[in-house]
Amino acid sequence: MTALLTDSRRANLGAKVIHKAFDRYQFRFKEITLKAKVHFEKKNLHDMQTDAELRLDLYKQIVQQVVPEIHELLGDRINEKLLWVSIKAVYSGRIDDRNDWELAETFFNSVTRQIFTTVGVDPQIEFVDTDFDTPPTPSKQTVYHTYEQVSTIDQLIRMILSDYSFQAEYAHFDEDTQLAANRIKKHLISQGNDPFIKQIETLKSIFYRGQAAYIIGCIHTQAYHGPLAIALHYQPEGIVIDAVLLTEDEVSILFSFAHSSFHIHTSRPYDLVQFLHQLMPRKKIGELYISLGFNKHGKTELYRDLLYHLANSDDQFEIARGERGMVMIVFAMPSYDVVIKIIKDTFAYPKDSTRGQVMEKYHFVFRHDRAGRLVDAQEFEHLKFERKHFSDDLLAELINVAAQMVTIDGDDVIIDHAYIQRRLIPLNIYLREAETEKKRAAVIDYGQAIKDLMTTNIFPGDLLLKNFGVTRHGRVVFYDYDELCLLTDCKFRRIPPARNYEDELSDIPWFSVGENDVFPEQFPSFLGLREELRRLFVSHHQDLFDVKLWKETQNNISAGSILKITPYKRESQLR
Repeated sequence: MTALLTDSRRANLGAKVIHKAFDRYQFRFKEITLKAKVHFEKKNLHDMQTDAELRLDLYKQIVQQVVPEIHELLGDRINEKLLWVSIKAVYSGRIDDRNDWELAETFFNSVTRQIFTTVGVDPQIEFVDTDFDTPPTPSKQTVYHTYEQVSTIDQLIRMILSDYSFQAEYAHFDEDTQLAANRIKKHLISQGNDPFIKQIETLKSIFYRGQAAYIIGCIHTQAYHGPLAIALHYQPEGIVIDAVLLTEDEVSILFSFAHSSFHIHTSRPYDLVQFLHQLMPRKKIGELYISLGFNKHGKTELYRDLLYHLANSDDQFEIARGERGMVMIVFAMPSYDVVIKIIKDTFAYPKDSTRGQVMEKYHFVFRHDRAGRLVDAQEFEHLKFERKHFSDDLLAELINVAAQMVTIDGDDVIIDHAYIQRRLIPLNIYLREAETEKKRAAVIDYGQAIKDLMTTNIFPGDLLLKNFGVTRHGRVVFYDYDELCLLTDCKFRRIPPARNYEDELSDIPWFSVGENDVFPEQFPSFLGLREELRRLFVSHHQDLFDVKLWKETQNNISAGSILKITPYKRESQLR
C-alpha cells in the first residue's frame, strides 16, 4: 500500500505518526507528574522516586516505539532526505497551535537522529533553531496568580496559601504565616527597602520534589523586585512552612543542575520558564527546562546556546583545570561555563573499568536522586565542531587518548560520544585559591556533601578532593562517577588490630580486603587537607571516620527510612 502513496501523502502520514507519538509521550508524562501531589500528601517518597525514574525513562521508550512505525511507513525511502524535508514542514504546521511547540520540535529531532544518526546538525531535517521567531500561540491566561497587598504581609501570605489546597490542614497556620511575614519584612529592610509590598506573583503550579512542595513567585515593592520561594513540608500533624527563600542565589540553588527534576504540571512550559528566568537571569534556559523534567528539550537549548557561543567567539577549547583524569579527558573554553568530557580509549592503572561500565554509572546518576550533590551531565552523540576552536595541544591529546571517539575530518572535529556539564572549580584548587572564610565553608560543606550522598544510598567511592567541585554558590558537589556505587553494596569494616609491630610498619595489609570492603578509619589519609582545614573538617565530620555512622545509614536505607535533605541553609528555615 505504501508504494502507491504520493510523496505529499507520505509526508502527511509521517508527520502524523510522529505527532501522535509526541501526544502519547505528553499524556503519559503529565499522568505521572500529576501523581506528585498525592505522593506529597501521603508522604510516600518511595512512590515519588519510582515515578521520577519512570518519567525519565519514558521519552526513550516512546521514541523507540515510533521509529519502527516510521520505518514501516516509509519502507526503503526511510533515508530519503528530501522526503524528510517535507515531513518536517508538515509537522511544523501541525504544532504551530500547540502550547508546547518547543518540546514537540525536540521530539521530532530525536526521531530523525535515531534514523539518520546525524553527525553535527542538519537544519533540513532537524529544528536546529525553532521554526518560530516568537511563541506561535498567544498566552490565553497567565501562569501566575497576582496578589495585591491589602494591609499586612501576614495577610498577604494567608491569601497566597489559601489558593493552594491540600488534603491536610496547615499544622501551625497562624504561626507559620507570621514567621514567614517577619522573614520577608526583615529581608526587605536589610536591602534598604520599604517593607510595604505592592504585589506578589506566584506561579499557579506547585513544584514537587522529594519530601517538599514549593510555591515559587516574585515580590514587588516600589523599588525592589525579588524572588520568593515558600518551602512546604508534610508533617504528621499537617503541612508546615519549612523555609522562605528570598534571594536569587537561594532560589537558583533550588533549581540547581545538581538536583533532580521537579514534578510540576503546566500546559505551557515556555511561559513558565520565562517567568523563572526573570527570577534567575544567570540560570541557563536549558537548565530551567531540565529542572522541570523536560530533559531532552533542556539538552536542545543547552546545545543551541553552545552553538551560538561558538559562532560568536574565536575562543578555543583547552584542557580543563584540575588533575588529569585516568578515565576521562576533560576540556573547556575559558569564555564558556561548561566542560566536555570524553571517555578515554584505555584507562590508567589501577582503573579496571570498561567504557560500558563508566557509561552505566552516568546513566545511574541520571535516574537517581541527586540530592543536590551530583552534577547532571548531558550525554551527546555525533557532535561536530569547527577545528579552529581546538588548540593544537588539545587536538594532539584527544587523538592520543581518545582516538576511538574523536576524529578530524578536514576543518571539523567529530566527537562520537561525550558528556557536557557545568564547569566547576575542582575542590583541591578552590582550597588553594579561595579566601579563608570561603575555604572553611567549602571544607565543612565537603563533609556535608558526603553525608547527603549517603542518605540517598550513594557512596562516591573516591573521596579525593579533586573529584569534588565547587559551584558559583560555594556548594560542594561530586562529579567523578567511575568509582561511584550504592552505599548498601559496600561492606564497612573496622581495621583489625595489628598482630605485631612488624605488621604496623609493613606496606602490605595484615588483614584480608574484599572487593567491596571500605575502612572509614582510612579516610583521613585521603583528605589531603592542610592542618588547619583538616582540624576544621574533623571538628564537624569526625563521625565519617567511624564505621558506626555508615552502618547505621545502611540500616536506615534497608528499613525504608528516608532522611530529610534540604536544598537551602538553616538560616532560611523558619524554625
